[in-house]
Amino acid sequence: MKLDSKIFDSIRAKRGKGAVKEDKDQSCEHPGCTRPGVHKAPKGRDREGEYFRFCVDHVREYNKSYNYFSGMQDDDVRSYQKDSLTGHRPTWQMGVNKEAGQGPDGIDPSANPRPTTSRRGGAARQPRQRKLLALEKRSLDTLNLGPTARGDAIKARYKELVKLNHPDANGGDRSSEDRLREIIQAYNVLKKAGFC
Repeated sequence: MKLDSKIFDSIRAKRGKGAVKEDKDQSCEHPGCTRPGVHKAPKGRDREGEYFRFCVDHVREYNKSYNYFSGMQDDDVRSYQKDSLTGHRPTWQMGVNKEAGQGPDGIDPSANPRPTTSRRGGAARQPRQRKLLALEKRSLDTLNLGPTARGDAIKARYKELVKLNHPDANGGDRSSEDRLREIIQAYNVLKKAGFC
């Protein structure tokens, strides 16, 4: 955009006839104060859009003591806060209109839109197991565990094998050090893969 354009210079915003003129010369509404009231302060609950006009010192004083919920019971405040989670819009619970067979949006929530998708034979669906990588399978074999072993089972087996193969447990015999090294490496692989 060219700022020195004739068109840009001719654009002027004018107040409409119904526009409220802000009075900069209005005095502070605090009793006994004659300073200019240039700062707005809300009048309170149920008076949205209405403001007091205060000077800077009195608006600070007013804001320190302002409480939107003053005069409300605790239950009313909790209800207001709960409704504010949904923007004070109405909500419905699932299955409200069970007698009519429809939800608040006119749809029957208990109706199955695709009857062919029901479970075949009533068998419970098993969660899919992730396929083991070769290194993970080898690590489980090193610890003498099956492919479905997870978490605490792996940790318990690891502790058991370390105690059996540690040289201190074997009277200083260093012949089981290689086996111990394999067990520790297998456990670290499974730990990095997220099995335990």
